[in-house]
Formats: sequence, structure tokens, C-alpha cells
Amino acid sequence: MNERHGDSERRTTETSVRVSIDLDGDGVSASTGIPFFDHMLNQLGRHGHLGLEVECQGDLEVDAHHTVEDVGIALGEAFLAALGDKRGVRRFASIRVPLDEALVEVALDLSGRPFLEYDVEFPGEKILGDPPFDPQLVEEFWRAFTVAGRVTMHMTLIRGKNTHHIVEAGFKAVARALRDALQVEGGGVPSTKGSL
Repeated sequence: MNERHGDSERRTTETSVRVSIDLDGDGVSASTGIPFFDHMLNQLGRHGHLGLEVECQGDLEVDAHHTVEDVGIALGEAFLAALGDKRGVRRFASIRVPLDEALVEVALDLSGRPFLEYDVEFPGEKILGDPPFDPQLVEEFWRAFTVAGRVTMHMTLIRGKNTHHIVEAGFKAVARALRDALQVEGGGVPSTKGSL
């Protein structure tokens, strides 16, 4: 199998981000200065069977928005680079993933057309930690990832009451859907157009 590896670096006045991803790898390392976000990135790598390294230094004294969004952009760029021409990939995948009372559905397409439909409403509370994590940032992360990675993704909250559970079920659902969509099961590009 050809190596499916991608890297991305992003430097602005707000953040410095480095992401490395291996679509057929193993092992996750995430250091963003936001412990809960690192935990979610670890879920993404572990359940997606991805080799993933994320390092970010951001202006957390302002808030976590720039860090979360810029990590999403860099991850999407690295993911797109690792995909190459997408030859042989399954392309489509969908799954429902539970975490206790929470149930989240994700359907995605490695289409080359960025789109996010995000139908998730949270009870409203921030996730405690140092610093606390605002769940509204999750949508910004997935939007940044889908645009930079040129992925079509629909995420729907079926049910849930605990914010942590809802967010984590979503990350695990994306991970498992990506794992399925990235499976190589042929030799051609899965599109009547001949390219994705």
C-alpha cells in the first residue's frame, strides 16, 4: 500500500500549529494547551486508527477559539495531502456512536466538496478544566476541518444531555466514519468524473 501521510504547518499572529497524520498509522500525540481538546484529538486518532501528531501554541489568554479553529484547518490540510488522489478508497461512510445517554450520527463523503451540516445543540454549560472548553468551538473545529480537507460531513445529535458525552460521541463517530471511508477496496478513483 502506498504511504498515506500528510503534514501541515500554520503560523499566524494568533497561533503556531504543526500537524502530521498517517492514515494507516498508529499512535496519537496532541498538545494544544487545552486538555479537553487534546483528549478529543486523541479520540479521533485512536478510534480512526490514525497516526496523529498535533502541536499548537495559541493565544489562550484571549480564548481558545483561534487554537481550536487553526488546528482544524491544519488537520484538514494534512488530511487532504495524505489522501492524495483518493484512488481505491471506499469514499462514503456513516455511523451512529453512543456514549452513555448521548447518541451522535455522522455521515461523510471524501468528495472534494467541502460542506458541513452540523445539527448539534448543547445543554449550554462549558466543560470544566483549565482552561474550560466552550462546546460552541466544536462546530468551528469541524467546519475548519471539512473546508480544508474538502470533506462533506453531516453530524446530527440524536439524543443526549451531558455536554462532554455529546462532544466525545461526535469525535468518535467522525473517527469511525473516516476509518471506514478511508478503507482501500479497489484501484480506481470512486467517482464517475474520474477524480475527487
